Amino acid sequence: MIITAMGRWNPAPGRLLEWHPTAAAEAIAAAAPADSAPPSFLQEDHLKAAWAARERGDVHTAYTGVATEIDGDVDTDAMSRALAAYVVRHEGLRCWFEVENNTVVRHLATPEVAAFEVSDAGESTDDEQFQRYVRQRFSSEATADVWPGFVVGVVARPGSFTLYYGADHAFTDGGSQALVISELADLYALETGAQVPELAEVGSHLTYAADERARAATFGSDAPEIAAWRDIFTRHDGRMPRFPLDLGLAPGEKAPVRIVERHLLDKDLTAAFDAACKAAGARMSSGIFAAVGITDFELAGATDYFGITVLSTRHYGDYGQSQGWFVNFAPVAFEVAGHDTFSDVAALAHRGFEEAKQIAEAPVHAVLGALAADGTLGSELAVSPNMLSYIDFRWFPGVGRDADTRAKHFTGEGSTSNASMWINRDGEHLYLVAQTPDTEVAAAAVQRYHDHLAHVLNTIAREGDYDITLDHLVQEPAGAGHLDH
Repeated sequence: MIITAMGRWNPAPGRLLEWHPTAAAEAIAAAAPADSAPPSFLQEDHLKAAWAARERGDVHTAYTGVATEIDGDVDTDAMSRALAAYVVRHEGLRCWFEVENNTVVRHLATPEVAAFEVSDAGESTDDEQFQRYVRQRFSSEATADVWPGFVVGVVARPGSFTLYYGADHAFTDGGSQALVISELADLYALETGAQVPELAEVGSHLTYAADERARAATFGSDAPEIAAWRDIFTRHDGRMPRFPLDLGLAPGEKAPVRIVERHLLDKDLTAAFDAACKAAGARMSSGIFAAVGITDFELAGATDYFGITVLSTRHYGDYGQSQGWFVNFAPVAFEVAGHDTFSDVAALAHRGFEEAKQIAEAPVHAVLGALAADGTLGSELAVSPNMLSYIDFRWFPGVGRDADTRAKHFTGEGSTSNASMWINRDGEHLYLVAQTPDTEVAAAAVQRYHDHLAHVLNTIAREGDYDITLDHLVQEPAGAGHLDH
């Protein structure tokens, strides 16, 4: 699987087949009663924002999707049964939501809602036509206010077909999207009589959401995890992390998203970089943060690295292969200035990343509530942070099998004021995907940043270390915690 831009997903032309609930299933969903299970914190934020966006008349782009190629003619009846089995396995996918007086209300349908039928939407003729079609489908159907909050379709042709799935972000995270296409392919294969590995049991996202609320209530304002957040933000003037270079935007301004992709290291160099991290007493995840911190220092004079990262929360229950939003956020901070080599910084980054894992025991909303109450963050609560994520896709359950190997994962593209990065490792290479503002200034800044990051990573991989200098510093720093010059 590779994360890519939606516009770079262009399957070969074919017949466009769609799966929709039967009339009986739609009636069951519409009559589904309100359920007492709360939304997770991230669901709640997302749903309230989605309702506000709909009131403004914005195009819905808060969805994420995945697609793969499957050999053989599509068996539409088998796919209908596979989709029904998939929905029965994941309780959270039987839900839809509404927002009443700024309160999120969940509706949960019975398992009998999982009944689907196929329809023919015509022919896919070229890339441009297909992109218009599929974006319109995702924008109008992958929404959380009418069941189902996901779309499933096939581009069918003799001897093969493209299977795709997309969902409103309320029902999925990046890990879920990486899991779903293999699971759907397995369920389909079972329905056609093929042999596949036994499917694991999956926990319910509704249970997770209730447990998350209970966990959050156990963290008082003086809890060590919240104190660590407070200390990090106090040291950074109470500001959310920003991209270190000028993106050509005024404070608070956003621009349409432009997805940037960059190959960083091939398979052998990735292994060599991993070895250099271990030699420095760090894991590869920490080494990635160290390399980014060095890049921030060398290009913008950032004396220490400060960022927000995404961490999985699937370990809180039997959620390893569940569908839903199973993540938390935590700050990562460590010094860069005053250190001469990558090896020096990697050890500090490792400590900072391990601290982030401990800090992430507190649900982020418990933290933000405490930091709002004591004035640590203030208006910064409304600021979206620049983020850095690292995922090693080699450990996902479907790795090595066709559905996963041939899969592409993509997101909707709204607007941003950051240039957040998702750095990923698979069996073939290390690469990054970034959501950047679509401005000329941003394009130049992001390219210069990614070029330098690639240089740092390549040097470490080839030479085992990297000497830190300020020879590349050519502009005024963009934020707090920078050198004066």
